[in-house]
Amino acid sequence: MQGPSAFVVDFPTLGFLAADYIEAHCIVPKGFKRGLPFTMADWQLWCTLNHYRVKPTALWRPEDPMLATAFQNRRSQVVAPQKTGKGPWSAAMVCNEATGPSLFAGWARAGDVYDCADDDCHCGFVYEYSPGEPKGMRRPDPEIQLLAASEDQVRNVYGPLQEMVKGGPLAQMMRVGEEFIRINDGGRIDPITSSALSRLGNPITYANMDETGTYTDRNKLKGVARTMRRGLAGMGGRAVETTNSWDPSENSTAQNTYEAAAADIFRFFRQPPPNLKFKNKADRRKILRYVYEGSTWVDLDGIEAEALELMEKDPQEAERFFGNILSQGKGAWMPEGLWKQTEDVPK
Repeated sequence: MQGPSAFVVDFPTLGFLAADYIEAHCIVPKGFKRGLPFTMADWQLWCTLNHYRVKPTALWRPEDPMLATAFQNRRSQVVAPQKTGKGPWSAAMVCNEATGPSLFAGWARAGDVYDCADDDCHCGFVYEYSPGEPKGMRRPDPEIQLLAASEDQVRNVYGPLQEMVKGGPLAQMMRVGEEFIRINDGGRIDPITSSALSRLGNPITYANMDETGTYTDRNKLKGVARTMRRGLAGMGGRAVETTNSWDPSENSTAQNTYEAAAADIFRFFRQPPPNLKFKNKADRRKILRYVYEGSTWVDLDGIEAEALELMEKDPQEAERFFGNILSQGKGAWMPEGLWKQTEDVPK
């Protein structure tokens, strides 16, 4: 968990190269800044830097490059409230995985550069490495899947992705369709929902799983997510999960990821200080400032108005969606933590 202003980069990462590549190739997909270069907010950059964090022991083998094993984190989880920019950031990361420097390519020496022209991209982008910085390269024939619970939900990422590709330099490298995106020199990007699983189980190189707080045993999406991760494992691929805060009574994929003992998962989850109460007006404003820090496009007055209206019907949902607070829904049969307490009672 990272709070505001807690970002210290003291590790090798491809993330700076990835962020610069994204800014040079991806546009803001909508709004008043539509068409301008996509520049990451501080928390988006922090998540990018950690997702592409390289192990100091990574070895460069030109004949057999290290794939997922070159990176500190096998997958990443981002838990953030509504309208923080998870969808556009996810789309930008997909662009980098499709055509950009997403794999480790050794350690830089003085004068080394990443030049887009080497990959037949004529945008003019050149990145000059610092000596000792990890170098990046493009993955051949990427197979990417975007998972969501419904057609509407998958557009949270696929919609911005389509606009980023069509409106910028990536248009020369990918062909955008309503059902999938073809990568010109091999590979494709497929949106996957619970009603369209025909490509599920294929080997894939990258997966974006949106709103994993809604993936449960009941809707069978937990099993779908596990199947996708198995497809990644066989290809040395990696994944990013994004979600709102989840209902702890539902035992979702998001909850399982957050609670997993695995050390190779990066987790970004700004949980507000527990002494602040969302139902209290003054505390609520502090919570909103805390969890939305860095997302400068967000109108906190508008967010608070939406939260207040939702609180009339479902205060727990308002806490999860806007306060980034783990809160059980109205249908929960037992208060959070009570079952765990009973396990400690002497028999």
